[in-house]
Amino acid sequence: MKKHLLLVLEPISILFLVFFLLIFSVSAHSLVQNQEWLLNHLSKNQSLTKYTYQVIATYPHDPQAFTQGLIFHEGFLYESTGLYGESSLRKIDLRSGKVLLEKKIDEIHFAEGLTLFNNLLIQLTWKSHLGFLYDVDTFEHIGSFDFPYEGWGITHDDNNNLVISDGSDTLRFLDPKNFLITKEVQVHLNGLMINQLNELEFINGKVYANVWHTDLILIVEPDDGEVIGWINLTGLEEQSDLSKNVLNGIAFDQANNRFFVTGKLWPHLYEILLIEER
Repeated sequence: MKKHLLLVLEPISILFLVFFLLIFSVSAHSLVQNQEWLLNHLSKNQSLTKYTYQVIATYPHDPQAFTQGLIFHEGFLYESTGLYGESSLRKIDLRSGKVLLEKKIDEIHFAEGLTLFNNLLIQLTWKSHLGFLYDVDTFEHIGSFDFPYEGWGITHDDNNNLVISDGSDTLRFLDPKNFLITKEVQVHLNGLMINQLNELEFINGKVYANVWHTDLILIVEPDDGEVIGWINLTGLEEQSDLSKNVLNGIAFDQANNRFFVTGKLWPHLYEILLIEER
C-alpha cells in the first residue's frame, strides 16, 4: 500500500514542483519585462531629463530593515520599516547605521511611507487605512488619521500639502489640518499612466517617486503628474533584485544638497550625485 501511495505522490510532487517553478519563472520574467517596458518608454522620450549617478559615500544599513520610508532631518535619518510583526519607526545615525531610537509598530499593522511635517513624523500603513502621528524627538504617539486607500509613499510639497501614493498611478494631495483629499493627479508619460508608484520625496519643487520592482526613480511635475525626468540606479547595490530586495528609499538633505537612497533589506545606504546625461 505504501509503495502504491508513493507512486501516486511522486508524480503529484513533481507536477507541483514544475508548476511552482513555472509560476516563479513567469513572475520573475514579468518583473524584468516591467523594468524593460518602462526603460524603453523613458529612453525613447528625448524631452525627458535623464540622470545616472556617482556614489559619493557608502554607509551601513540594517540588512533586516524592510525599508518603506526614509527622510533626513537635522543630521539624522528617520526610517519606516514594514512587514507584519516587524514594522518600526527608527532614528538612525548616518555614518554608523546605528539605530538611536526605535518604536515598534503593533503587529496588526504593516508600516509604509514616512514624512516630517511641522515637527510631526507621519507614518502610513499599507492596508489598515490609517496614518500615525509622532513627536519627532521622542516618537510619542500623538494621534492618527483615516485614509481610505492603501498607503505606500508619503511626502509633502511646498504648498504644505501631504502627497501620498497607493501603488497605482495616482498621487493624492491632502490638507494636513484635516487629512482630507484636496487634489489627485495621475502620473503619466506620453499618455501612458505609470503605476506602482512607491516611496516619495519632494525635492526642489518636484516629486521623486520610486517605481516598485524597478531600479528607477521618476521625477514628476506635481501640478499635473507629467513625468519630466528619470534616474537610472541600475547596478547601485549588488544585492538588489527586482522582486523583494528592491530599491525603495529616498532622502534629501536640503541644507547640503545631498541625495540618499537605499532599498528593502539592503546592507548599504548610498549618498549619490545625480549626473545629467546629454
